[in-house]
Amino acid sequence: MMHNRRPHRKKQASGPSLLERTNPNAAGVDCGSDAHYVAVPPDRDAAPVRSFKTFTMDLYRLADWLTACGVTTVAMESTGVYWIPLYEILEARGFDVALVNARHVKNVPGRKTDVVDCQWLQELHSVGLLRGSFRPTAAIAALRAYLRHRETLVQSAATHVQRMQKALVQMNLQLPIVISDITGVTGLRMLRDIIAGHTDAHALAKHRDYRCQASEAEITAALTGHYRPEHVFVLQQNLELFDAYQRQLTACDAAIEAHIHTLAAQAPAPAVPLPTPRTRKKPRDNEPRFEIRTPLHRLTGVDLTQLDAIGPYSALRLLAEIGTDMSRWPTEKHFTSWLTLAPHNKISGGRLLSSKTQPSANRAAAILRMAAMSLGRTETALGAFYRR
Repeated sequence: MMHNRRPHRKKQASGPSLLERTNPNAAGVDCGSDAHYVAVPPDRDAAPVRSFKTFTMDLYRLADWLTACGVTTVAMESTGVYWIPLYEILEARGFDVALVNARHVKNVPGRKTDVVDCQWLQELHSVGLLRGSFRPTAAIAALRAYLRHRETLVQSAATHVQRMQKALVQMNLQLPIVISDITGVTGLRMLRDIIAGHTDAHALAKHRDYRCQASEAEITAALTGHYRPEHVFVLQQNLELFDAYQRQLTACDAAIEAHIHTLAAQAPAPAVPLPTPRTRKKPRDNEPRFEIRTPLHRLTGVDLTQLDAIGPYSALRLLAEIGTDMSRWPTEKHFTSWLTLAPHNKISGGRLLSSKTQPSANRAAAILRMAAMSLGRTETALGAFYRR
């Protein structure tokens, strides 16, 4: 009687890597929402792969274990925002933490587990095949968090403005046609009167500000419509939410101003005095109302607003994204590549197949793109170069 036996496969032993281990004291961390999987070199512990919960005390135990294993550098994948608490704890402990791009650490297909991922990160980092992503210092990261939150508040307020416009159109009140901004002085006076129950178009038009370009007759015609209670209720709710976001923006601006002055007080005095402003334009509606140029000049040592199309608020947002230490990039070409503004050339057989830039959500690049677009409409040398 014949038995069909499968050929016995020998288990492959994990032998030494063919590449030189430039980081022998490297560890790899696969970050998750409820647990982090950590791998250290196999000769450092009897169980070189461990899992730790994401509670704060467990993160401290993780750092203690890495210290006991003689680890000096850690590679972790940027997964959502789950990596931030662990990154800050490890950085405070003195570890060299490399936050790597998920696209650069793709594992072998068919072997996707958390344990394998952290071992793969540890292996790649130990042989020097991983590059850490840029992250500013803790003080600049705090400023960045304030400004990104402020941008979220502005976007949320704009959403409620759009809903107010929709409620007006549903009542056939064509106020957005005759005035440019319904949240301006004239628009807010009229909206608050409508919510209070006043529907006389002639009385509402009396709120017209003298700077409004539309005539009182045009505003009267625009405010003649069907005042339905359900749409007025929606208008009231969204106006209250808009007012709440304006109060939040005021508090956020106060926190940003205090943080900027704290950073400026710690910076050395600039070598050159602050030059006179190039333009006398007032801040836009969504920009902070406090003075930005002086603390920004103290913090950077130069006046970035002297550049065409770079205003104080744009300079502040740009500083929050890239920091003040430009030595983090060896050359300007490295900086352009980090911004994803450099062409991503694909060459095969000596022929250029594609040179388009990579898709990216880099906020610093978006700020510079907006500056370039506004620069193209100016009568400056850089504007002429842009158009040419």
